[in-house]
Amino acid sequence: MGLIVNDIVKDLGVSLKGEKSVFNFLSDEDLEDLSAYFESKRIPEGGTLWKEEDPFNYIAFIVSGRVEIKKETEYKGKNVIVGIYSKGALCILDDSLKKVTAIALEDVALAIITQENLDKLIATNPVLGAKLLKGMLLTVSDRLRKSFDRLTVFF
Repeated sequence: MGLIVNDIVKDLGVSLKGEKSVFNFLSDEDLEDLSAYFESKRIPEGGTLWKEEDPFNYIAFIVSGRVEIKKETEYKGKNVIVGIYSKGALCILDDSLKKVTAIALEDVALAIITQENLDKLIATNPVLGAKLLKGMLLTVSDRLRKSFDRLTVFF
């Protein structure tokens, strides 16, 4: 599985190099070292990546495919589409349960790092861990900025 994960993490890193992304701060050597901490997961079109109220114990990065994020409204069975995402970070660790449902709009490949593996990365290679966290912070900041832009359309 290491070789597959290595290829997936490298593919993700290479495809996002030059963009504002989690992997923007990583060299090819960094990507190779980072792959030891990741797992790969494939979800077929129409499959559920997670549902609201599922535990939040990993970080997922979309390698390929598109994912719809939706939130159930107060009206049972009615959802609001929060966003449609492709390559890059999809969810960030949190001590709470997931607040949204994620559905694969097409076949999806994910690179996943668990809380345990993130802790190991930070303990054994703090410089690489800091680069990954810096990229994640940039991604979250960019998404927050885009959320503000979308909200202003309504007001």
